[in-house]
Amino acid sequence: MATIYDYNALDNKGREVDFSQYKGKVLLVVNTASKCGFTPQYKGLEALYQKYKDQGLVIVGFPCDQFAHQEPGSDSEIAQFCELNFGVTFPLMKKINVNGDDAHPIYKYLKSATKGFLGNAIKWNFTKFLISKDGSKVERFAPVTTPEALEKRIADLLAE
Repeated sequence: MATIYDYNALDNKGREVDFSQYKGKVLLVVNTASKCGFTPQYKGLEALYQKYKDQGLVIVGFPCDQFAHQEPGSDSEIAQFCELNFGVTFPLMKKINVNGDDAHPIYKYLKSATKGFLGNAIKWNFTKFLISKDGSKVERFAPVTTPEALEKRIADLLAE
């Protein structure tokens, strides 16, 4: 059975990232957007990353422009926006699609591993996927779930 570690993606500078490098880490994968009502969640995501990165948390942001054109910028513009406005230091990937035939393979996998409120589709920006250290558990959280609300679950997974 496939896990997230079987996939690769391009970072926002166009470099290939092999997700097998995250084995043994707790992963939080989020589809992000810069002009969304949930955009302030970047601050909470960065706070979680700073608090838990040394214990093995990796947050990976996948910018996506499929929801009301809320991520119109280029990869470099997105990175600059995130750094300047929210101090984001966690990895940002190249802008992708999360739904449809051209959805990124990582998102096809994540959606197949979990079911959301609207079935398989990603409902909106800032849908979150929390993945255990061994990749065997994938949990899905709605955009309205704040990063802070995930802290206890993240701490529990890091302690496993």
